[in-house]
Amino acid sequence: MIAIVDYGRGNLGSVEKAFERVGILARITQDPRVVDDADACVLPGDGAFRDAMENLEALGLLGAVQRALDGRRPFLGICLGYQLLFTESEEFGHTKGLDLIRGVVRRLPAGPKIPHMGWNRVRHAGDLAIFDGIPSGAHFYFVHSYYPELLDSSVAVATCDYGVSFGAAVARGCIFGTQFHPEKSQHWGVRTLENFARIVRTSRA
Repeated sequence: MIAIVDYGRGNLGSVEKAFERVGILARITQDPRVVDDADACVLPGDGAFRDAMENLEALGLLGAVQRALDGRRPFLGICLGYQLLFTESEEFGHTKGLDLIRGVVRRLPAGPKIPHMGWNRVRHAGDLAIFDGIPSGAHFYFVHSYYPELLDSSVAVATCDYGVSFGAAVARGCIFGTQFHPEKSQHWGVRTLENFARIVRTSRA
């Protein structure tokens, strides 16, 4: 079972239904014990970085999420949930994140329309397991105004261009993050979630 962490951010139902479509049980929860007992964890979300970190702590979920990032179970961060994996964000002043990946979440540069909303290409070198069978340059759906500036060379990175080249997805072991929304990205998004579900099944075999 995959625990989808409910900290008051994001359309959790669409993520839950997307996993149901690929044939794996997912449960929305605010119970840290459920997160601890799950085979895998998904941290979705949208909104403000600071509010998200405060909500995780206020709901007693911060410790469970940190334990889920110990590398022993598959983990997927989506959109804001991906950004929270980084050291800090400059959104509304500096706020500390989960600090799994060294880097700073910064506002997209002036020029292109912000937020970055819609379809865009994601390029990868074939070194992220969640992109198995997905060609480099495939289109995914984005909605965000901030992006992670990576300072960590130990992670595999897929990139997207929107005023700046940024990390559209990362992988470290069985921990993954996507700036795009796989649950809204149609064919290739479904394939991304199928790949994650396969990783979850393999990890518990």
